[in-house]
Amino acid sequence: MKKIFFIIFSVLNVFAFSQTLGSTLDKKTLALGEAGVFRINISNLQGKDVVSAPKNELLPFHFEEIKDSINKQADRYDRIIEFAVFEEGKYTIPALDFTIGGKIFHTIPYEIEVVNTAQKGDQINDIMKNKEVTLDVKDYWQLYKFYILGVLILLALIFAIYQIVKYGKRRKSSPVVMTNQTLKDLEILRKKKFIENGDYRSFYVELIDISRNFITKQYQIPADVLLTDDLIDVMKLNNAISPQNETIVEDIFLRGDLVKFAKTFPDQTMMEKDFEDMKTFVKRSSKDLEMEQLRTGV
Repeated sequence: MKKIFFIIFSVLNVFAFSQTLGSTLDKKTLALGEAGVFRINISNLQGKDVVSAPKNELLPFHFEEIKDSINKQADRYDRIIEFAVFEEGKYTIPALDFTIGGKIFHTIPYEIEVVNTAQKGDQINDIMKNKEVTLDVKDYWQLYKFYILGVLILLALIFAIYQIVKYGKRRKSSPVVMTNQTLKDLEILRKKKFIENGDYRSFYVELIDISRNFITKQYQIPADVLLTDDLIDVMKLNNAISPQNETIVEDIFLRGDLVKFAKTFPDQTMMEKDFEDMKTFVKRSSKDLEMEQLRTGV
């Protein structure tokens, strides 16, 4: 008998102290744009906190929330949402989460059908007939002036960017810029002190790499891919480099090949001379280009 009373007391205690979450939907079928009302209520709250989605963010994407009001008291929570749907079809309000005093509760899901109540034969009439208005040039200018000005500004901006890029490329590839850059590269090579340390192989490898890059960009000769013998032949046929400068390049490149394959061992004096000769060649390159322009009439 005591067990029966205990079970009855426990059940009554659960009902007395548990929260009840309920929800209602006023219509299961709506016309396009028609307002529907969705209500959520929680009773026997006992002062506990209620946490849910923020205002106007509780319902899914297709539901346009018109009004979302929340009324919370010590023992009761009410939330009323007015909404509309503007596309035909069947939609679902899913089970929604509500956290009550740290415990999660769920509403039941609802199915809603949205229909278009307009009939095919319905005639739609304007309140007033359209009035024809004659526009002149000034009227069209007032209507479209901002578009025209915007297009003109955009075209001017594109032209300015093109000129800046073009000028920048021309400056970077100009003979003076290339000459100055190569002279800087040669000074960096000198600071490595390969000459003073007698590291002739590293010296000639870097000296020839700098020279090949310079000839490629300054004279438009593919020195970076040609073998030494082929490069010498191309320089002589090209006739862009003066004979004096050709001799400098030929001597240094041939000596560099011999050093590379350990067939010759230049001393410090020879390395100093080759360094200064190559530096002189770089400085005199602008005269070569001037003579080339005179020959070609550029």
